Amino acid sequence: MEKELLEERKKVIYELICDELYIPMKIKEIAILLQVPKEDRADLKEVLDELLAEGKIEISKKGKFSKAEGQFISGVYTGHHKGFGFVTVEGMEEDIFIPENATNGALHKDTVQIVLTDKKGGKRQEGAVVKILSRGATEVVGTFQKSKNFGFVIADNTRFGKDIFVPLERSKGAVTGHKVVVQITDFGSNSKKPEGKVKEIIGHINDPGTDIMSIVRGYDLPVEFPDRVMTQVENVSNEVSGSDMAGRMDIRDWQTVTIDGEDAKDLDDAITITKEGALYKLGVHIADVTNYVQEKSALDVEALKRGTSVYLVDRVIPMLPHKLSNGICSLNADCDRLALSCMMTIDAKGNVVDHRIAETVIKVDRRMTYTSVKKILEDKDEAEMNEYKELIPMFELMQELAEILREKRRQRGSIDFDFPESKIILDEQGKPVEIKAYDRNVATKIIEDFMLAANETVAQDYFWQELPFVYRVHDNPDPEKIQKLALFITNFGYGLKTSKDEIHPKELQKLLQKIDGTPEEALISRLTLRSMKQAKYATVSNGHFGLAAPYYCHFTSPIRRYPDLQIHRIIKDNLRGRMNEKKIQHYEKILPEVAIQSSAMERRADEAERETEKLKKVEYMEKRIGEIFDGVISSITSWGMYVELPNTVEGLVHVTALEDDYYFYDESTYEMIGEKNGNHYKLGQKVKVEVMATDKILRTIDFKIVLEESEEAENVEE
Repeated sequence: MEKELLEERKKVIYELICDELYIPMKIKEIAILLQVPKEDRADLKEVLDELLAEGKIEISKKGKFSKAEGQFISGVYTGHHKGFGFVTVEGMEEDIFIPENATNGALHKDTVQIVLTDKKGGKRQEGAVVKILSRGATEVVGTFQKSKNFGFVIADNTRFGKDIFVPLERSKGAVTGHKVVVQITDFGSNSKKPEGKVKEIIGHINDPGTDIMSIVRGYDLPVEFPDRVMTQVENVSNEVSGSDMAGRMDIRDWQTVTIDGEDAKDLDDAITITKEGALYKLGVHIADVTNYVQEKSALDVEALKRGTSVYLVDRVIPMLPHKLSNGICSLNADCDRLALSCMMTIDAKGNVVDHRIAETVIKVDRRMTYTSVKKILEDKDEAEMNEYKELIPMFELMQELAEILREKRRQRGSIDFDFPESKIILDEQGKPVEIKAYDRNVATKIIEDFMLAANETVAQDYFWQELPFVYRVHDNPDPEKIQKLALFITNFGYGLKTSKDEIHPKELQKLLQKIDGTPEEALISRLTLRSMKQAKYATVSNGHFGLAAPYYCHFTSPIRRYPDLQIHRIIKDNLRGRMNEKKIQHYEKILPEVAIQSSAMERRADEAERETEKLKKVEYMEKRIGEIFDGVISSITSWGMYVELPNTVEGLVHVTALEDDYYFYDESTYEMIGEKNGNHYKLGQKVKVEVMATDKILRTIDFKIVLEESEEAENVEE
């Protein structure tokens, strides 16, 4: 329904429902009064749902609509395994706490209507669920437990909060220990458990791969491609045809390389570089996926639905089928490939003084890895340098330009958080055998610098052409969070300059440079990161705060990100002279939904990736209970301290596990302080911890502080 028409109908229907002449009415009665024909009842329901969501009307258990009497608002309910929950309301900065006795049968992810209750002593705003507007989850993944006459499923997601009753005749023969997908047939109530039927048996909890597949199903990640997609893929050629190359810029004779991780199979970016006088000629060549994925085709619909490839610890769930992602769209060495190229002329100060975006044909000379390029540039490894001797001048030129680009970004205030990622090594049974920090090296930074340059150049080009586009935006931090950060860092003698509730990214960058190598570096870096907002996709270029870039987009990974694919389609329509008024209107219509969907799917992928990492870290540490490790306090809360080990594993030292004293949390200084001995635990402080316990369901690891002998002696004396 058009927005203006929806608003007009909302006004009419609201006035009717709230008219004193009428008693509460069902949808059928409202339709009769307004003379709405049966075929338009769906539109009427849409309007009523909008009014319910806004808290302007309410609905009784018998389905009768009336004027809302209380201060009703609606939002999404997030459950907690202890029974209480929180409601996230759009536009409100803080979630509303819902006590266990006020959830009214709400389950995790439900959209609910709540009434606000009084704040107590300056604490978080509380509320009570009045009505469940819509259910968030109709299927749940969990572990089946069989009793004599019935079964029940314990949800993997502890936020769901309730076991699901399953009659044996609806269990599909599941036995105790099976991971299952259960479809909810009755959502129950405060006094009655939800009821469901087993829809799918994933496998036994002890079978290799079942744990990860349970997370895949829990996040509703699509694994298999629909038949219509695979039918379309069968018709895709394995070779680039002459007709496909026609009209393109042929640069197959340019020295070209790809640089990726050892395991990468979807190679979507290649690099060329030369230097003419003081000017660098950098070519970033990106796989032309749109040549094989036409708009509105089965492939395109599925790619938008997925939004992104998902990289789990033991598998990749691709956005596009392997025949494309690892085949014709992958820039494999010694193969003719179609590309969309951003060719930039860059001066000695890192300014892009000229650029050209063109459809090209390329041929990669060598498939390089980050490890190999690091060995050549950093380690000066003789064997590696002999293997790739003809490419060494190219790599040295890359390093030279990358450092210039990095310095240019640094000068304008780009913020660079250098937290190591986790690299988890699994055996054939899917068990973790090693976990280590995966640090960025000279080669990963080169590619990062070149991709950033291309993304900024393309975004700026299309911003000034005033054409519909999808940008990558990162809003300014919340002023309140920045003020808290500024207040806290005064404890260490640092300060932040802010003006009119705003801060320039350069101020945060300066702060990170000042703390580099100091004991408080880890602490302040994390707090700075937490003060910033989440990046997302948008159709308006509001700039990227973290990169201090006024224009930014994602152009460089169309194999694994839908926004990049969408951008390529726009660019090609423009290059080919097809960007007429009709096309512009078409893109203006579809792009807002593309941005929303892509942002949502990115968040889902990030959560699933984090969940699989947490699971494997718990599994790794459960074999090390009783062992002692060095760690750093990475976070402090009222319930305890999180300690991170050098291998990126993080565990909790619960406040009750601090047995040498009674400790309280000082929120203003982010410290845990002993009441009697005055002992302080601070963020960034090095400690020794013993692994006490693990919980694969909650994905938690419990540590205990191991005191040095001198500390123990001091405590005994006191």
